[in-house]
Amino acid sequence: MISISPTVESQNTDFPSPKVSSPSSSTISSNSETTHVFRSKLPDIPIPNHLPLHTYCFENLSDFADRPCLIVGSTGKTYSFAETHLLSRKIGAGFSKLGVKRGDVVMILLQNCAEFALSFIGGSMIGAVTTTANPFYTAAEIFKQLTASKAKLIITESQYVKKLREAGENYPKLGEDFKVITIDNPPENCLHFSAISETADNDGEVSPEVEIDPNDAVALPFSSGTTGLPKGVVLTHKSLITSIAQQVDGENPNLYLTKDDVVLCVLPLFHIFSLNSVLLCSLRAGAAVLLMQKFEIGALLELIQRHKVTVAAVVPPLVLALAKNPMVAEFDLSSIKKVLSGAAPLGKELEEALRSRVPQAIFGQGYGMTEAGPVLSMCSGFAKQPFRTKSGSCGTVVRNAELKVIDPETGCSLGYNQPGEICIRGSQIMKGYLNDPEATATTIDVEGWLHTGDIGYVDDDDEVFIVDRVKELIKFKGFQVPPAELEALLVSHPSIADAAVIPQKDDVAGEVPVAFVVRSSGFDLTEEAVKEFIAKQVVFYKRLHKVYFVQSIPKSPAGKILRKDLRAKLATTH
Repeated sequence: MISISPTVESQNTDFPSPKVSSPSSSTISSNSETTHVFRSKLPDIPIPNHLPLHTYCFENLSDFADRPCLIVGSTGKTYSFAETHLLSRKIGAGFSKLGVKRGDVVMILLQNCAEFALSFIGGSMIGAVTTTANPFYTAAEIFKQLTASKAKLIITESQYVKKLREAGENYPKLGEDFKVITIDNPPENCLHFSAISETADNDGEVSPEVEIDPNDAVALPFSSGTTGLPKGVVLTHKSLITSIAQQVDGENPNLYLTKDDVVLCVLPLFHIFSLNSVLLCSLRAGAAVLLMQKFEIGALLELIQRHKVTVAAVVPPLVLALAKNPMVAEFDLSSIKKVLSGAAPLGKELEEALRSRVPQAIFGQGYGMTEAGPVLSMCSGFAKQPFRTKSGSCGTVVRNAELKVIDPETGCSLGYNQPGEICIRGSQIMKGYLNDPEATATTIDVEGWLHTGDIGYVDDDDEVFIVDRVKELIKFKGFQVPPAELEALLVSHPSIADAAVIPQKDDVAGEVPVAFVVRSSGFDLTEEAVKEFIAKQVVFYKRLHKVYFVQSIPKSPAGKILRKDLRAKLATTH
């Protein structure tokens, strides 16, 4: 079951809603120190975050029960909202009969599919916690997350079960410590997904009825935070409801979705951006979700045209493909009304290149972090009554939240147009890191401010711009690559004495990991051997793209790697 330091709960604080006429920024003076607090251009709204997540998402079910909810791109199979709700209830009841209880963890190890959505919602209905994992992870990566989360049940495909049988001596064992359910033909000792719902009553009622506290965990994505190894991020029912409401609720929603919208879901649902801003926001608003298992340009364009996609959630590499691929001209993309980019910064030139392909669409970016629930700010041009947003801006801070910018050295609050570390406060932020009070206290301070590790500023129009990162994370096509994880693997090689990993700019991926390696005395080691050693142990986006052999790794007196020195050295090699 999920447990967490009891001190963390006090760090999540509700804040009173300001009057609509109040300014979106304010200053608070205390002990001669002024704190500049930035708020949304949109007024705060009532948020029913006392409800369980599934109840909130389907609160308006009667308004669109017969409308399409989930559309499977590969087959065209469509589930209505009523069918989605019923199947989720049955799956939740099936989980219960398999022994999953309130607080237990279910791992979803799947690409985008209807079963992903149904399992997540079904888990919420019985008070379970869902941890999402990339099915392309290596066996070692999967077992690190499985061990940390103590998942009792894994939903996956048969092709990935082989990885789950590769556990080392000290890892959980399939059939003993966890059960496996596959959405296709199950291998030995595994169950078929249909068997879950078939064990439930016809109405899918969960018996006995589960009492869910709003502060119970419901999702457990893993993130490296501002630095270090991946950690479980505890997101509660209250966290996710607040974040969804900040985007799609109210008389003037920041992200205006309706039951006539078809929202493209090609970004992986195991990533919090897609899970939250695509799937859960669409469920709440009554919009249809078009599920694509993986990105393939021809299939994507055909599906957009066939299903008349109106909202496209994208990341910069996907924008690059849509902007540059000549196939785009052969398809009708005129249905697209909104293009929301997230997970990594989108350059102005790339945005303009895609804009020429879909000139009718509103373009904008959002800025998020898993620990922040995840959305911190969003383009106000997506609102029902839109504000004009500058190119390159991440929009304004979401409603019912506070944002401040601090000097990374002094911690002092900064005003308009002064770059510093972005901090966010509100009920949407994580409860904390799983079983890691030290890392939690480092990220969320005693006043409830979550420190993002990103450097940015707020301009005179209350728009947020991200300019740099304090944190060390490398972003490969929006995926997180923690240098510490790769460094730990590198120094485990008998021929490597020391190593450091930093990002290198890349036109397609945004950033790629490159390594500086110190050979052990007397050992001969090639670049290809190092690359191959890492490639066997990590998912594709964590693979090294270049290895530089050096005499030593520059470090501070405290032993911290001086990454600025390495970045300077990298710049001289190009």
